[in-house]
Amino acid sequence: MESFYRTHAYLVEHTHAPVRRDLMDEIDWNDRLIGIKGTRGVGKTTFLLQYAKEKFGTDRSCLFINMNNLYFSAHTIVEFADQFQQQGGKVLLIDQIFKYHGWSKELRRCYDRFPNLKIVFTGSSVMRLKEENLELRDVVKSYNLRGFSFREFLNLHTGMKFRAYTLDEILASHEQIAKGVLAKVSPLDYFQDYLHHGFYPFFLEKRNFSENLLKTMNMMIEVDILLIKQIELKYLSKIKKLLYLLAVDGPKAPNVSQLATDIQTSRATVMNYIKCLADARLINLVYPQGEDFPKKPAKIMMHNSNLMYSIYPVNVREQDVIDTFFVNTMWKDHKVHRGDKNVSFMVDNKMPFKICMEGSKIKNNPNVVYALHGAEVGQGNQVPLWMFGLLY
Repeated sequence: MESFYRTHAYLVEHTHAPVRRDLMDEIDWNDRLIGIKGTRGVGKTTFLLQYAKEKFGTDRSCLFINMNNLYFSAHTIVEFADQFQQQGGKVLLIDQIFKYHGWSKELRRCYDRFPNLKIVFTGSSVMRLKEENLELRDVVKSYNLRGFSFREFLNLHTGMKFRAYTLDEILASHEQIAKGVLAKVSPLDYFQDYLHHGFYPFFLEKRNFSENLLKTMNMMIEVDILLIKQIELKYLSKIKKLLYLLAVDGPKAPNVSQLATDIQTSRATVMNYIKCLADARLINLVYPQGEDFPKKPAKIMMHNSNLMYSIYPVNVREQDVIDTFFVNTMWKDHKVHRGDKNVSFMVDNKMPFKICMEGSKIKNNPNVVYALHGAEVGQGNQVPLWMFGLLY
């Protein structure tokens, strides 16, 4: 146990979170079993350690452990939790819970046996905590940690503390909000950098970002998808090829029959792989209103624009990038569907949006919101695209 405490102390001491994530204040930390999901690379480990540092400091009542530790190949989580709480432990932070076989049953046993112990764990976005783990359905509280928003990226680089706004606030007051931001910084000076490399916090590391992201993407497929979905290793190359083909094709409706031929599998398997890639937050599926999986999506897009530049940078179209940014930033709290004629997307089944470049010839429809890339300040129903990066 002492070795775990030493590791915990070292990690907490050397943890530096340059941006405090808003999720820290959204979680009800009084709950006894809390799951934090998120795609690989968005900072879940740092988030747990920052929580430990902020709330407990060097207090040994809180302990961080990682399921990569070989100790857990011969000992159960229940055994460890029992020993920890006997020594005065109150909060157990478990990173990468899915690396432990039978994790959901173990967590349920801990919940039932140790009423004074709180467990906070991290897992992949591929996990379905309540749908696929029935023993946790009535006891776990699940949250999602996303990659950096443009607001968080802007705050990091400028030292500002711009707050998040709701979509209603932006649509009603975007001119005043923009003027308040522009009085301090010029957001367009940072926007292209965000589109290229700002979503994943590891851009802060002194390594080649694209190579790091490609490595992370491979881990998403090899570990998050194959391990959690229990797909045989021999199908790995097919899933990777499918992701590449979808990225190269750009945002459009998939030709499932052609994709099945290209990766030498069935149409049904292609659709299942597409769902896995969406669960891993590698792609986003945009459907017509009223439709959902397992129907064919109207459009498949990369989950965020950073992925586009890493997978196939020579074929990145600016319109595709700004469409991808818009869908990604909306996805946290809103439903996005395919738009009708002359409309890019329908948000929450009632708000039509057209994503376009500043200076484009717009036949202004007062019922449509125009998100303008390249504009600093908007007017009326024409809103600068960057402002939607303030949604979280």
